[in-house]
Amino acid sequence: MSEVTINLPEEVFSARRLPPEEFVQEMRLAAAIYWYQKREISMEKAASVAGLNRRDFLAALAREQIDVFAVDFDDLERELNVSCQPSASNR
Repeated sequence: MSEVTINLPEEVFSARRLPPEEFVQEMRLAAAIYWYQKREISMEKAASVAGLNRRDFLAALAREQIDVFAVDFDDLERELNVSCQPSASNR
């Protein structure tokens, strides 16, 4: 695993009222959610970035009220129209 060092002003930690270790965990989760929402990384990779297993990452997404499954309603309508048409074998 690679290590990254970020220099932040001390005020950041006191403003969030978190010890540095918890702040780092929060930053990892925030980055993972951001990249996942932008579809830049998979859910599995996002969970890894956040330092969580997939189930716990899903729970974090739920806490943040982030949709896990993005639905394109135009695509859904097309799929429903196709699936509702009788097939040649059923005629």
